[in-house]
Amino acid sequence: MFLARVTGRLVATHCTPDLEEVPFQWVQPLDEDGLACGAQQVACAVISSGPGDLVQVMDGREAALACPETFVPVDATIVGFVEEVTRLGERIGEPVPGEKAGG
Repeated sequence: MFLARVTGRLVATHCTPDLEEVPFQWVQPLDEDGLACGAQQVACAVISSGPGDLVQVMDGREAALACPETFVPVDATIVGFVEEVTRLGERIGEPVPGEKAGG
């Protein structure tokens, strides 16, 4: 499970039948300082999230278990909103001023 920021939405023209009703979103994983780390990923969204949202992402086999149909080929699923993250009294994961979603 990891912290991420939603950077955009994705439309799949072809997908497995059990995922036709599940929206896909681009997420940027964040490190312990709230900064982008690693490549962006596609994640299923089982909650109503959108670009700019700070979210909790489940990965691995558990990602498929969070979907409406549990036996689907999924590597990451957005399972919750994150209202605020603090570490040693400092807020992390805040959007960078002037940064565009997906950018």
